Amino acid sequence: MSHAMRKEENALHDNEMGRVIPCNELDWGDPVKWLRLGLLDMTRAPLITMFYGIFFTLIPLTITYFVSLTDNHLVIAPAMVCFMVVGPFLAAGLYDVSWEFKKGHTPSLWHSIKAIHRNTVNEIAFAILLLVVMIFWLRVASLIHALYPPYVGDDLTELMPFLIVGSVVGGVLACVVFLISAFTQPILVERKVDLMTAVLSSINAVWSNKGVMLLWASIIVTCVVIGFATAFLAFIVLMPLLGFASWHAYMDAIATKRERKGI
Repeated sequence: MSHAMRKEENALHDNEMGRVIPCNELDWGDPVKWLRLGLLDMTRAPLITMFYGIFFTLIPLTITYFVSLTDNHLVIAPAMVCFMVVGPFLAAGLYDVSWEFKKGHTPSLWHSIKAIHRNTVNEIAFAILLLVVMIFWLRVASLIHALYPPYVGDDLTELMPFLIVGSVVGGVLACVVFLISAFTQPILVERKVDLMTAVLSSINAVWSNKGVMLLWASIIVTCVVIGFATAFLAFIVLMPLLGFASWHAYMDAIATKRERKGI
């Protein structure tokens, strides 16, 4: 098995909204293992890694460019949160590459691109869900900006209250997004299940392993911060690494009735 210890008690149970796939008990050393396995996938598929790395780098660069045309730097943070919201959905191709390695196949770029069509209806529903969250965040950010005094300049001291409020609201939203999306996309890639089953299973796995998943979330946030600090250039390496590692996290976190075998 990918993990020997199955959780005896899940945080969620099957209900009228959907089924809950049981999860395994994660260890504190697992996030480091996921990164190591993700790095191995990167070295085994360098060209595909480069394609997705450039893709994930161009998205925030494009967002920043169009935001700069508005001459309002205060909307950059909300725009970047939007990028983080849709990130799990865009990583489906990376999950496919790691899964192909698991099955003993040679991954291809076209096969990874087609991964989004493996569970089409629910993949689209998940995209709509993330889009709704993104729009909600933009509306909240616009409201915070509208309520902020118009006379405040660019001085950091004057901007601090705005940044604190925005960071708190964005942080809460990011936690919610992490709960509902940490394993949702990999579940939809591998299994023919409905969206609510995938979302509830993701929430259950994260909540049942709060400590380890908090550590994993901190690693993700650190990588995103490094990406921002390097004008997004580090995303060429970091985003594929996180994508591959997230698949291995899913392999360990979500239980199966039978052992997954590479075929």
